[in-house]
Amino acid sequence: MITIRPLSASQWQHHKMLRLQSLLDSPEAFGSTYEAEHTRSDTDWAQRIATALASQHDRIFLAYHNDVACGLVWCKLATQSATTAELFQMWVAPAQRGHGAGTRLLDAAVHWAKNAGMRTVALGVTQSNAAAIHLYSQYGFAPVGEAIPLREGSTLLSQTMVLTLSP
Repeated sequence: MITIRPLSASQWQHHKMLRLQSLLDSPEAFGSTYEAEHTRSDTDWAQRIATALASQHDRIFLAYHNDVACGLVWCKLATQSATTAELFQMWVAPAQRGHGAGTRLLDAAVHWAKNAGMRTVALGVTQSNAAAIHLYSQYGFAPVGEAIPLREGSTLLSQTMVLTLSP
């Protein structure tokens, strides 16, 4: 059974574990890399989560399968738009893919964004990640604009997708 729970600041280790797993499992799906993230100190990980959650502009949701963390999504109210929330770090462990964790994580993030008064939710997805594009498209996200490099020096392209929220 998949359950979704918001991350609390005291659970920063869960985020660290899942984030590092995601970067190892899917290195071509994220703007950051395992090499850039794994050297952070525990203090840095804890502070990053505490600061984000204290801001009230960020919410992190974790997926659990039988109380074992297996997925995450970070939702942030966009600083450049008063009506858009952005999703980052969306990932589900390979063993739990296809069991609804991705959809349930999106449900939680979109619900939070809508309750925060947002009108749209945006995310970036690597063009080569067909499974993620399919999930987002099925959910109602649509591509907008031109694809851009995933990160500096990368030949991979990231496509912005946007979901318009109903009033």
